[in-house]
Amino acid sequence: MAALGVVAAIAAMLAGINDRPGSRRASVKRIGVPALGGALGLVAGTYAGQQTGAVVLTVILTFVGLVAGSISAIGPVASAVGTQLLVASAIGAGMPLPEPGWERALAYVAGAGWLLVLRLVLPTPGSLAGDFRFDGERKAVAGVYEAVADLLDAVGGPEAMRRRAALTAALDHAQDALAGPRLRRYASSSAERRLHAQYAAALPLAEAATALAWAGEAVAERASEGPRRLAAAVRGNNHTGPLPAPSRSAPALRALDDALLHAAEVFDQGRGGDLHTRPRTPRDRLRAAFGSAGREYGLRVALCFGASSAVAQALHQGQWYGQHEHWYWLPATAVFLVKPDLGPLASRVLNRAAGTVLGAVVFAGFAAVLPRPEGLIALVALSGALIPVATRHFAAQTAVVTVLVLALVMVGGEPQASMGRIGETLLACAIVLITGHLPMPGQRGGGVRARLAAAGDAAYAYLTHVLDEADAPRIGTPGTPSERRGTPTERPITPSDPRATRWTLRREAYRTLAEARTAISLSAHELPALARHTEGADEVADLLERLVDTTTACAVHLDDTGRLGPEHTERLTALLGELAGQGGRVGLRLPRTRRAG
Repeated sequence: MAALGVVAAIAAMLAGINDRPGSRRASVKRIGVPALGGALGLVAGTYAGQQTGAVVLTVILTFVGLVAGSISAIGPVASAVGTQLLVASAIGAGMPLPEPGWERALAYVAGAGWLLVLRLVLPTPGSLAGDFRFDGERKAVAGVYEAVADLLDAVGGPEAMRRRAALTAALDHAQDALAGPRLRRYASSSAERRLHAQYAAALPLAEAATALAWAGEAVAERASEGPRRLAAAVRGNNHTGPLPAPSRSAPALRALDDALLHAAEVFDQGRGGDLHTRPRTPRDRLRAAFGSAGREYGLRVALCFGASSAVAQALHQGQWYGQHEHWYWLPATAVFLVKPDLGPLASRVLNRAAGTVLGAVVFAGFAAVLPRPEGLIALVALSGALIPVATRHFAAQTAVVTVLVLALVMVGGEPQASMGRIGETLLACAIVLITGHLPMPGQRGGGVRARLAAAGDAAYAYLTHVLDEADAPRIGTPGTPSERRGTPTERPITPSDPRATRWTLRREAYRTLAEARTAISLSAHELPALARHTEGADEVADLLERLVDTTTACAVHLDDTGRLGPEHTERLTALLGELAGQGGRVGLRLPRTRRAG
């Protein structure tokens, strides 16, 4: 039973690493799905280790690495699934336990499930005074309104574009927070419906604020007071009270005023709204897994995981150092090192080495004085409590995890092996550095190009939709109220409003652009041998960002006047021309669209 307890504790540890601040409902997917992947890997590794020899086992683990690496390109949750699949398969094959594989898998699921239950049931600090079930969701939606206010304060200044990026991040975070189980379009409770409605009401505010930032003319301070009061109302779960109205001297200001009026009505009535997100289909996920990013990362993970497993087994069979029988540490370490979403490769290696040395030395000191097993169990509990804090830095996380795992395996009956873990970690660092810089088939930088291509597709889809709106026939003559489509009294915002499609496309454009920016930033901080493969990608991202901002300004102007202005048309034409040239320089094929205007 002690061995199964160790497996459950390892699962809880990995689940704690996957957990992030946000809504407790969204944590079901963020924690639960990777845990299922880990349970599958544990079963596969256990039976493969028991039924095959070293050579066949290495081939199987290499194939598992290829699959896990490919699916990691789909997204953050899929990346966590791939990580736990690999780590658990290495543990299953390299940690000989008396229990069969299915019992280990059940223990693994139970360990992760226990942490998930605690995450769902226990309130977060400071939330006991209200309905703590939705504290994460409420905080995320309030953050959107605060980000709108911050952007309005920065309009016309040097911080405007950075604040606009912060608004995108806040919208992404709120969208994720509201996308958990039972928080769907047709939510089950009044509190859920109210939060959905408040999130949806923030989208026209964000659109108007972005258009004002694009114009670059500073607005009065009172313009940001309304969104700040809305943020306070979301946090306090109460009504907004009177909202100060901004000036209506320009199309974007009129759109801001209209959006504030609509938000005040939504906050009073609490009608449900749409998250305005396009769900990813199985075909989209397969395309990501088998695309250039999935192939490149899959091959690298397979090579790294297979090589580290082969070396670990050779060391185990030769008994070159240490007396322990467990050889899983080296391939499990390599899995965390090879993950590109944990920072640049060289930085990951250095932090992992430093964290492991520190953790092993600290554990050796504790192991010399603590009573067994009580003291070691207390050390496990303390290390587990430190994981949420340690995840802020990879070296600190590594140190805490090293202490926790060494204590766990010692509770399970393995002798103290701090020096052996340090040696295996340094060897894993060397393997990952070598494989990370080896030439691979096809064009390098596939992950960045895939993200950038997705951002380009989304930006062009958004632009095409707005241009189609500009060409759509309208009732009435220019300048009449029937043509000015933005006022809520003349054209209220409803769930069936045609602008809902536009907001969905706009959210997709900004979200994919933010993901591309993250991938580009990570690649730019790699060593020159890797960073050179994505040179010029940041210039394309800048152009795409300006294109999406300009498209947003066009949409707001179109709602107010019924036509695109000359400035909008000229700016769009110039940006499309620049994108055609820059995209070709970095080997990126962008979609074609008809001319603006």
